[in-house]
Amino acid sequence: MRPSRRAPDELRAVSLERGVVKYAEGSCMVKFGDTHVLVTATLEERLPPWLKGQGRGWVTAEYGMLPRATLERTRREAAAGKQGGRTVEIQRLIGRSLRAAVDLEALGERQITVDCDVIQADGGTRTASITGAWVALADCISWMKTRNMIKTNPLRDNVAAISCGIYQGTPVLDLDYAEDSEADTDANFVMTGDGRIIEVQGTAEKTPFSQDEFLALMALARRGVTRLVDLQKMAVA
Repeated sequence: MRPSRRAPDELRAVSLERGVVKYAEGSCMVKFGDTHVLVTATLEERLPPWLKGQGRGWVTAEYGMLPRATLERTRREAAAGKQGGRTVEIQRLIGRSLRAAVDLEALGERQITVDCDVIQADGGTRTASITGAWVALADCISWMKTRNMIKTNPLRDNVAAISCGIYQGTPVLDLDYAEDSEADTDANFVMTGDGRIIEVQGTAEKTPFSQDEFLALMALARRGVTRLVDLQKMAVA
């Protein structure tokens, strides 16, 4: 039995609320159960120096956790003077995931920066961030369309992410902290709306996993991402 009493293939309660920040070109409050992330998308008429003059844009991401997003207060990274390795890894993952579904040439020589701020963490902050980031990005692009800033839609597909793991010998979907901290194996899957894989991160925390177990996790992830994409489509409709 899972601590949350969910079925093995059951997501936590998921919500995607758009337009939660007045000044951002796109925004989304994403909730995966008790994991809550505020996502904003900001359009800037500038590019990294190495991209100037190439006729294409850029999508990047930044990620952070508020001090009391967790059970005990964590020190602000700004106070420490640098970002931690986990933070850098996650924000690069978010950026890579979004760029995989964007036609950067259609975006023009502009940059969209997606900020993911974890308000409350209960496992799966990176997967929630990616799923909500796509909604904020879609809203930002819609904002550009209404102002005739782009001729074609740069978004080629949806992008969503979900965690899976082996908990007490059973493959389960969408791990919360209680499961993630005790799982034998945990993995994060980032996929497009049509089921293609963008990235897979999988680790045997306690016991190495077999190919059959990996395929079971992937099957769960596909079902989970399909549900998340349906929710994204409803949110931006």
